[in-house]
Amino acid sequence: MNKVFKVGLIGCGNIAETYFRAQKYFNNIKIVKCADIIHSNAIKCAQTYKIQALSVKDLLNDQDVEIILNLTIPKAHYQVAKQALLSGKHVYSEKPLAINFKDGQELIKLSKKKNLYIGNAPDTFLGGGIQKSKELLEKNIIGKIILGSAIFAFPGLETYHPNPEPWFAKKEGGPVIDMGPYYLTALVNLLGPAKKVSGRIVEGKKKRTIGIGPKKNKTFKVKCPTTYLSTIDFNNGTTIRLTLSFDVIAHQRNHIELYGNKGSMIVPDPNMFGGSVYICKKIGNPWLEYKTDHMPLGRINIKSQSSRANESPTNANYRGVGLAEMAYAIENNKRHVCNGELSLHVLDIILSTMKACKLRTPQLIKTTCKKPDLFSMKELKKIMK
Repeated sequence: MNKVFKVGLIGCGNIAETYFRAQKYFNNIKIVKCADIIHSNAIKCAQTYKIQALSVKDLLNDQDVEIILNLTIPKAHYQVAKQALLSGKHVYSEKPLAINFKDGQELIKLSKKKNLYIGNAPDTFLGGGIQKSKELLEKNIIGKIILGSAIFAFPGLETYHPNPEPWFAKKEGGPVIDMGPYYLTALVNLLGPAKKVSGRIVEGKKKRTIGIGPKKNKTFKVKCPTTYLSTIDFNNGTTIRLTLSFDVIAHQRNHIELYGNKGSMIVPDPNMFGGSVYICKKIGNPWLEYKTDHMPLGRINIKSQSSRANESPTNANYRGVGLAEMAYAIENNKRHVCNGELSLHVLDIILSTMKACKLRTPQLIKTTCKKPDLFSMKELKKIMK
């Protein structure tokens, strides 16, 4: 029987609902208290989920809380994670690890000094879609991966987020920081670490209108680039063309495609957990489908439209598995999957991509990481209810 870790939530915003849902699936985490810089948000959250609302300071000092779940906005990730570690608590943060590289480095160094765990989203790469892709690649089904393409292209967060302004702010905004972690973490999981990135920016709309919530129809200024076209070279010799944009109304390209010397692969949405993998090994042949809806983290579990406007009854969403896996690793004194080394490497690629595109000068990736192992069914069953 696993120990159930008491979790304190900081940041009672839009994503919190998904992490509370995770308690239905995983057997070793329980959110017991919450806090938010706007205390009324914490009170509302506490009432909804029947837990206790505290100030941020009191939650950090609370002796009952063992892990801080950091769901604040990107620019606050570093400070909250640092305070959690200094308070002697393990911390698991939403993506990205930080919004500048030195802060990310400091968090990893501090966690090691304090002998505490630091984990970081996304954990979507542990889902059926990416894990099935990884399994097939490791069986060499399409041979050596030579090149590939990846794309996130969408009108922008203002269409589904009630408070989208931070994602369009000067330093913390844009699609590379927001959606890049899903694609880059998936690619590192499938291909290993990256070594170089180049690219360019395409300017988008300068003003946006909020489409949902109490501020619906309010217009705000965009203070960051909203489309990045980049090329990433990986240590294993693969080159990926990556498009990340908040300026595209619609498209019909696949999220990720990988092209090997024995065939091609379509990888499902790295922002979700399920989806089918498709393989084609001969010119003119139909694509062979590998379904994942039978896998524990591939089954559709969104049965009705949730309050999160990007969730529908066609998705598998098990966010929180990374937190649960980290809790299991803490109890058993082992390395966790969504670890600091991986998240720092992804942060390095994010920031290098933004710099390379802005300056139109290729950037070398400063860090590396161990390519994650296949997340086995045996390991998963240890943490699932």
